[in-house]
Amino acid sequence: MDNSSGVGVLDKAALVLSALESGPATLAGLVGATGLARPTAHRLAVALEHHRMVARDMQGRFILGPRLAELAAAAGEDRLLATAGPVLTHLRDVTGESAQLYRRQGDMRICVAAAERLSGLRDTVPVGSTLTMKAGSSAQILMAWEEPERLHRGCKAPGSRRRPCRAYGAGAGPSRSVSGSRA
Repeated sequence: MDNSSGVGVLDKAALVLSALESGPATLAGLVGATGLARPTAHRLAVALEHHRMVARDMQGRFILGPRLAELAAAAGEDRLLATAGPVLTHLRDVTGESAQLYRRQGDMRICVAAAERLSGLRDTVPVGSTLTMKAGSSAQILMAWEEPERLHRGCKAPGSRRRPCRAYGAGAGPSRSVSGSRA
């Protein structure tokens, strides 16, 4: 099986990193594990060391570097959710109402974060709840930058006689409805 991406230097750098996955390696160990020429293996290992993707242990052997751990952590982190928690809590505290964050997934929206009211009526939307895009202020916000035709379909439930929701994106200003007529 060919593992070539067509970009030789990246393929060779990936070979070096893969060789270090099993543990520390001397330059001779890298050459043996990768099949690269000694000068090439050295040049790549030192370049990867410059970018902190490779480091050296106390014996001078090459090891995987700290930048890889940083990248792995960033890949597993959802920055929107990390930022949303404190913002939702602040919004709840300021308004006295529960606050949710939704992500659109096709024709549905999923609650991905929430800060519930501390007292009073709790109209809880549990994290993970899947709701339609046909109703609700969060659905209208998620739909605001859609193309006008899709926005019109998304705002009016089948058989509904209510007016189309107002669009504040997709070229329709606050004084225009989705269909483009004056509100």
